[in-house]
Amino acid sequence: MFGYVTPCKMELKIKDYEKFKAYYCGVCKSIKKNFGNLPRLALNYDMTFLAVLLDSLEGSKCTFVKQRCIAHPITKRLVIINNKAVDYAAFSNVTLAYYKLLDNVKDDKSPLSKLCSIFLKQYIKKVPKELNCHSSQIESCLNELSDLEANLIDKAIDSISHPFADLTGFIISSYGEEKPYKDNLYWLGYNLGKWIYIIDAWDDLKKDMKKNKFNAINSVFNDKNLPYERFSKDLENRIDFILVTCASQCNKFLNELPLNKNVDILNNILQFGLMEKMDKVFNRTLVMESELS
Repeated sequence: MFGYVTPCKMELKIKDYEKFKAYYCGVCKSIKKNFGNLPRLALNYDMTFLAVLLDSLEGSKCTFVKQRCIAHPITKRLVIINNKAVDYAAFSNVTLAYYKLLDNVKDDKSPLSKLCSIFLKQYIKKVPKELNCHSSQIESCLNELSDLEANLIDKAIDSISHPFADLTGFIISSYGEEKPYKDNLYWLGYNLGKWIYIIDAWDDLKKDMKKNKFNAINSVFNDKNLPYERFSKDLENRIDFILVTCASQCNKFLNELPLNKNVDILNNILQFGLMEKMDKVFNRTLVMESELS
């Protein structure tokens, strides 16, 4: 999966960072409880953000416990338990992982993805009946994206990123009962999904061009078939602008939500975490570190 949506640790209070990790461990434990051990290997930070965001809209307090796990057998870690938003994030994590594996098999004929999808299929059967429509929507959006990438006609980054952006908007806005702020959740998710799709394409650009694999950025913008070094240099500022615009929209819609908790964590992720990840993907981290030293 992706895992680009993370907090900026340097700008986060220790108590908030520990709380974010408690959500992360909570999603992991929820996957184990509701699905099994193997799907925990697909755990990523994007789903932790989902849990933090959706739980922030609830008025109830979190239940924290200290537990050990296979990754941390000696020191107990803080874990959030009995939390509906965390359970929903766990479901989303496992379901996305499964259908992404199927997509990899379809696109790349990957033997490893085929093997992993076979093992994961038995766990997908444990998805709650009330979330079957969510599974169908996830499968439909990823199939639409796969077909669009295989038969690219409209060479616009907005068009090609739409299915994944729409999927992310759906996942974030379709949790629980109908809410008056559902549209704000959808558009926050839509812009975040677009950001994830584009930064992932930029992150993989050099590798994809070398292997002659499909890459949205290369397919949309590289009309002159330039080599990676020249193409990426010419396009960097444009991709940076698109990503910053998406991040700005995420912040806009976040600020319009009636958050009851985790405000500092969410602001950190969308204001600083996304920018920090961009610096890393654009290889600007070393420059920042040299300026601080």
